[in-house]
Amino acid sequence: MKKDQLILGIETSCDETAAAVIKNGTEILSNVVASQIESHKRFGGVVPEIASRHHVEQITIVLEEALLQAGVTYDDLDAIAVTEGPGLVGALLIGVNAAKAVAFAHGIPLVGTHHIAGHIYANRLVQEIQYPALSLVVSGGHTELVLLTEPGSFKVIGETRDDAAGEAYDKVARTLGLPYPGGPHIDRLAQEGTPSLKLPRAWLEEGSYDFSFSGLKSAVINTLHNAEQRGEKIEPQDLAASFQASVIEVLVTKAVKAAKEFDVKQVLLAGGVAANKGLREALTDAFAGLSMDLIIPPLHLCTDNAAMIGAAGSIMFEKGKRSGLDLNGNPGLDIEVF
Repeated sequence: MKKDQLILGIETSCDETAAAVIKNGTEILSNVVASQIESHKRFGGVVPEIASRHHVEQITIVLEEALLQAGVTYDDLDAIAVTEGPGLVGALLIGVNAAKAVAFAHGIPLVGTHHIAGHIYANRLVQEIQYPALSLVVSGGHTELVLLTEPGSFKVIGETRDDAAGEAYDKVARTLGLPYPGGPHIDRLAQEGTPSLKLPRAWLEEGSYDFSFSGLKSAVINTLHNAEQRGEKIEPQDLAASFQASVIEVLVTKAVKAAKEFDVKQVLLAGGVAANKGLREALTDAFAGLSMDLIIPPLHLCTDNAAMIGAAGSIMFEKGKRSGLDLNGNPGLDIEVF
């Protein structure tokens, strides 16, 4: 009988310190996340130095808790998968060095893993991936369409040229006086409003799968300021609904077009903004009558976590990828070549 594969995943790319144990790449035995949202909320965004210090404080505790919940020891592990990038370099270094220390001390293979690959393969914890597949990645730092032709192979066919969707959400939320992180607040407000305000959609040139949300963000700010100067009141829920409608229409339209052009078997939603209710509903409606399956991960697998790193690391481990003890944090790591 084939021995079960056990991977310890470690994720510290931003403001979550996370560790998880994944069995055979698809089953979560534990998934522990220490969030820093309360620490960064007063600053309106993540402060890199504070994030790094919190990682130092939490990493050992989180690792021990992940093993305890999974009922395993380091001796049971086949590999350690750790996020090597992209992300905040100081934050990445905490996870990478913790992983290297454990790998060295216990003689366990080390697998450097891409953060966005993790988000994509979070879907593997819901349903095994069928290839070719297309992933719509929507997060605070990334908005991409990624084509997967085989396990562990990624081709970016579209990406943001300026602001990522999640970044635009946070900036619009700040303009409306909403607390950090702004995305969930905009999503909730949008459910209460009507998309009655005319805001732009950046389709870019014909045939492009790239995205641009900087102009939309500026249009929202200008709409608010112009209304204030005229003494007019714009209902925040209507502005949120109009902004969200613009973002979602572009994301969904390009995802559907790409899925048809590349004749994929599955479409995978990935990234922190995958938790957005409006986006989840719009994608579900758009793909309801199409031949490819749509996979949307549960909310706890949309935001940063280590289970996704374990799932992606399992794929890379099976492909023979190994990292040396010279592994370093790489904030600009390219998903196509990592």
